[in-house]
Amino acid sequence: MSIHPTAIVEPGAQVGADVQIGPYSVIGKRVVLGDGCRIHHHATLAGNTRLGPGCEVYPYAALGLPPQDLKWGGEDTVLEIGARNLFREQTTIHPGTGNGGGITRIGADNFFMIGVHVAHDCRIGNHCIFANYVQFGGHVHVEDYVNMGGLSAVHHFVTIGRYAFIGGMTRVSADVPPYLVVVAARGTRSEVRMVNGVGLQRHGFDQEVIGELKSAYMKLYGRRARSDGSTLRDRVMVLLNASPNEHVEYLCQSLLRSFAHGRHGRYLESLRRDPVHRATWRPQLDFKEAGTP
Repeated sequence: MSIHPTAIVEPGAQVGADVQIGPYSVIGKRVVLGDGCRIHHHATLAGNTRLGPGCEVYPYAALGLPPQDLKWGGEDTVLEIGARNLFREQTTIHPGTGNGGGITRIGADNFFMIGVHVAHDCRIGNHCIFANYVQFGGHVHVEDYVNMGGLSAVHHFVTIGRYAFIGGMTRVSADVPPYLVVVAARGTRSEVRMVNGVGLQRHGFDQEVIGELKSAYMKLYGRRARSDGSTLRDRVMVLLNASPNEHVEYLCQSLLRSFAHGRHGRYLESLRRDPVHRATWRPQLDFKEAGTP
């Protein structure tokens, strides 16, 4: 274990074997660092935050500070992070809220590039890559092996399916189907464009399975499939009735789950505990408005 003399490790923090903590870092009293973690200089880990073994946190990252949610009232909530995650500079991740389940959970082997923000009550899977300044609203669920381009932003309560690819500068306001590519085709509007064939091949999918997913995509989203006037739901049901392979079935089931909760998807929003209402909160200003005596 190596702790720089200028680092602040508060009494009560649990530091595993072979952990390195760099200059001017701050480790809160309830933080748990697994074996082999490396905390670079000027990093901040606060609150009830637990890092699995082998994580690396770069300068000016801040993990576990209070969530940006007006409903959060100081309740005891958790940020739980799995093994071998890499957090580059200025990454910020907030713990959960009492209203949202009390925990933000990060899986293993993820890469968070510079400036990524993960809000309260999110669930991030394993083996994901988030490029610079990807932004997640609260309660987002990201499944495994998702790849997201820089400056893309995800609306709260959205689910992103496994092996999906999100193009850079894309506004994601609805659930993203697994295995597919979503890009900002017109301005920031997101559209499903194709199967993530390159990504699937890199992760060991054989050509037959990729071919079946591409065939399913054409039957769901292709111009010819849409020309007969059928709805996407109808086309999904036809695919399911044809007894597809497990991946095509997973794609169809994910779509059906989204359809059940409005045209914008966001299945998780149907599970929210708080009533949707107009906010009445207004910040208290410490300065006088311009023109007042």
